[in-house]
Amino acid sequence: MRSMSVAETTEAQANIGVVGLAVMGSNLARNLASREGNRVAVYNRSWEKTEALLEEHPEADFVAAKDYKEFAASLQRPRTALIMVKAGAATDAVITELTEVFEPGDIIVDGGNALFTDTIRREATVRETGINFVGAGISGGEEGALKGPSIMPGGSAEAWETLGPILKSIAAVADGEPCVTHIGTDGAGHFVKMVHNGIEYADMQLIAEAYDLIRRGTGKSTDEIADIFEEWNKGELESYLIEITAEVLRQKDAKTGQPLVDVIRDEAGAKGTGAWTVQTALDLGVPVSGIAEAVFARSLSSSRASRNAAANLPGPDEEFDVADPDAFIEDVRLALFASKIVAYSQGFDEIVAGAIQYDWDINLGEVARIWKAGCIIRAQFLGRITQAYLDDPKLGSLLTAPYFTDAIAKAQASWRRVVVAAARTGIPSPAFSSSLAYYDGLRAERLPAALIQGQRDFFGAHTYKRMDADGTFHTLWSGDRSEVHAEDLH
Repeated sequence: MRSMSVAETTEAQANIGVVGLAVMGSNLARNLASREGNRVAVYNRSWEKTEALLEEHPEADFVAAKDYKEFAASLQRPRTALIMVKAGAATDAVITELTEVFEPGDIIVDGGNALFTDTIRREATVRETGINFVGAGISGGEEGALKGPSIMPGGSAEAWETLGPILKSIAAVADGEPCVTHIGTDGAGHFVKMVHNGIEYADMQLIAEAYDLIRRGTGKSTDEIADIFEEWNKGELESYLIEITAEVLRQKDAKTGQPLVDVIRDEAGAKGTGAWTVQTALDLGVPVSGIAEAVFARSLSSSRASRNAAANLPGPDEEFDVADPDAFIEDVRLALFASKIVAYSQGFDEIVAGAIQYDWDINLGEVARIWKAGCIIRAQFLGRITQAYLDDPKLGSLLTAPYFTDAIAKAQASWRRVVVAAARTGIPSPAFSSSLAYYDGLRAERLPAALIQGQRDFFGAHTYKRMDADGTFHTLWSGDRSEVHAEDLH
């Protein structure tokens, strides 16, 4: 059926609308229109962009609108609109426009990468009008938007009743199930998407460190390392990011004939969701050191002036000399897998802490399940995470699940060898080393934090707790240095 305008049809209303027809929005609109049972209303501030979409895809079942009033009239009740515009002020502006033409019971969905606290604020404001507001994390990039993304919607149960079947129709599918689930109320969907992106930062940094160690340690070419990643992708490391790493390493620059990875500047960009993950973890008191180091590594890579100034700083005299390349490559593989487990464990710890803080009922096994396809961090071992939470919904740490405990037990000797080799020869591997330090800190019977508490009490009377008594204590560090109960100080 050809695309039509509202003026041409009044009876053929759409069950879903998309506002914002840049690449992501237009691909989602096309995805929606390609699924049986969907008719899609489309609107863009620039009519030219709407016209271009209609002309380029005449096969799609679109109903085009030229203004918000016409857009609202094109939708069945309860009206459902998916916003795909730039996060921030642009999103707020569209929400305001839609609330003026929508009615109680209608649904506004923000599918952008919004900060979850903005979503909480928006949901509370829109709720006062009787309209449902849903923050939905959508992962998979442009291709995922068109062919099937992983979707993480929040919002009310009432909104999910209408929205659920629509989102299920376009989501990626893993093991016969659509990769979408109702995450929780208000900002829960965007919170989980934020953590997803934080894990993505860690995963990419770990892969980059593995590549760097192999290349510097063995001298293998990019094509040879691509072969290694292809082989890794057949086993427990099977994932989208491992798969595309092999393709990136094989790519040759059309201009010079060199490996493209050698032509690209070593300055990694960032969109902000990784930083949000770390900032939020700090607010929640959750250690996500592997994710944090990945974020900081991107910042360091882009600090060109500082790097140039430090180029002649002294380093180790020892050269990186690998006696057995095959054994070293296997060590790196196991170190990568162990560090990857830590990154996911830290991410899920943050989701647990966020759920407690914001009173969300988040099913962790379902989160892992919907990440199995469609999203950037899709990986074989997400099935293991789903099973771990099915076996023990109150699992204290993913690292304590039997599969992951055994996996790290098998990997840790290799992991330690790789971190030592990198430190000894001056090759930066912040994500590998911080992940190992986190693992050792987590399993330690006693940490040096006791000394820190003593220091804090000395200079700031911050108090401390004792191993052998209940209550909070303070030492009078000058004079007789006696100890008192903190409550007796007031």
